[in-house]
Amino acid sequence: MKKELSRIAIVRLSALGDIVNTAVVLQFIRAFYPHAKIDWITEEAFAPLLEKHPLLDRVHTLNLKKLKKEKSFSLLKESVNKLRNLGEYDIIIDMQGLLKSAIVARLIGKNTHGFDKNSSREPFSALFYKTTSAIPYDANIVVRNTFLVADALGFEVTPEMLKNKQPIFPVETNLSLTLGNDKKNIALVIGASWESKKYPKEQIAALCNLLEQHCYIIWGGDKEKEDAEWICAQSPHAILAPKLTLSELVSFIAQTDLLIGNDTGPTHMAWAQNIPSITLFGPTNTRMIYETPKNIGIKSPSKVDIFHIDKNDFSICEIPVETIAAKAKELLGNGI
Repeated sequence: MKKELSRIAIVRLSALGDIVNTAVVLQFIRAFYPHAKIDWITEEAFAPLLEKHPLLDRVHTLNLKKLKKEKSFSLLKESVNKLRNLGEYDIIIDMQGLLKSAIVARLIGKNTHGFDKNSSREPFSALFYKTTSAIPYDANIVVRNTFLVADALGFEVTPEMLKNKQPIFPVETNLSLTLGNDKKNIALVIGASWESKKYPKEQIAALCNLLEQHCYIIWGGDKEKEDAEWICAQSPHAILAPKLTLSELVSFIAQTDLLIGNDTGPTHMAWAQNIPSITLFGPTNTRMIYETPKNIGIKSPSKVDIFHIDKNDFSICEIPVETIAAKAKELLGNGI
């Protein structure tokens, strides 16, 4: 039975990849509740990705990193008051399932919903919810996200709906991000939150040489830019991508023919925008993406225990460059 809801809050504070894989729920919520107001609570750093989203009414931000660093009581009080003054919501859905996100949800209001204690990375988060949903923690991350929202709001998200999803983020059409038109345009994401998630720069340069297309190296921060410039010096097919904001990054990726990258936020944007992609996995696995005929994962030989991730697993370097190149040519050749 469909619930009557006029105000819905989504709590997903971080990280970039998780926000990308969560935002798919917006189009399904809007389809079933076309007149509801939908707000999103997130970390300040990720607000630019969400603020122009046409399916959101408002984006509210917190700076928990600053709060943790400064340990300021006045800043804590200000943050708590901000949450408590957002108004009353019919339901507040915590998509993150951590203690910090559960506390944020509960500070906003009492009508909270989240993963139950057996479905969460931090089981005690369930104590802050009025209602809960049960789905195995090791299930696919996109399936978990869509199930949680659908269960909370009284509808179903089918595999067919995910297969036929609309691009998740709006694209800025006024940007001068012109790509080449004489060859295929491939984005390569070289960064990641852990060193063990990164495919070695030497192998990326070799991959560019095998592909012989326009290979744009996506970077963020000085160290990544240094690595990107090194790759460009080693391969005539590698091109340094411009410095991009989050919204510009979405628009840039949306113009490419294929994206290849590590298990990190910018890589997930390709699936979000219905662009073909290859995600490389070492210490993590394909649970982190929603695989389709044009969005695939290549996993290193190591075994992964999703409950106890080994950040010292550098097996991603064992993925052969030739394997990636062959899959890339297959995707580009299929024209999908």
